[in-house]
Amino acid sequence: MSAHRPDILLRSGNFFNFLSPETSIITIEDIASGLANEARFNGQTLSFYSVAQHSVLVSLIVPPELAMVGLLHDCSEAVMKDLPKPLKRLLPDYQVLEQAIEAAILGRFGITLPLDPAIKAADLILLATEKRDLMPPHHYQEWPGVEPLAQVIVPMQPVEAYSYFMDRYHQLMAYHGAPQH
Repeated sequence: MSAHRPDILLRSGNFFNFLSPETSIITIEDIASGLANEARFNGQTLSFYSVAQHSVLVSLIVPPELAMVGLLHDCSEAVMKDLPKPLKRLLPDYQVLEQAIEAAILGRFGITLPLDPAIKAADLILLATEKRDLMPPHHYQEWPGVEPLAQVIVPMQPVEAYSYFMDRYHQLMAYHGAPQH
């Protein structure tokens, strides 16, 4: 066995192959686990805050028919990490790989790219809210006209964020009656 395999072992025991994401088997539990243990903002928040919790919050503020897309919009980060946007912009090859992995994972859930613009709008609202609630005081506003949510985000630990994500997934599956993956 080569020391340079292009895959990683997932929580489910399956392997995820970065060079062949469309043939990899990834479960919703794998996604929830990866996102629950992945810190937003490269961990540079005042306390731990996961991509899983962020994803649930996005799913709660988009129109109901986009809730599953909102929940899964950062699915590639379950296997690739959540790189800070300024760093990601410097890595075009990473961005290409991320898009391929995102398309493969979303495709397993019947979601195609590009995502509805409402997802990006919700993501920006959450970003403004997260920067207000979870980052040190600052005066930088990237998105004029984007108002944060009224509610204050209370960060969850990974085990809570995993359950929060899975509960939201099952709630949406029950509501939409789609096949479970």
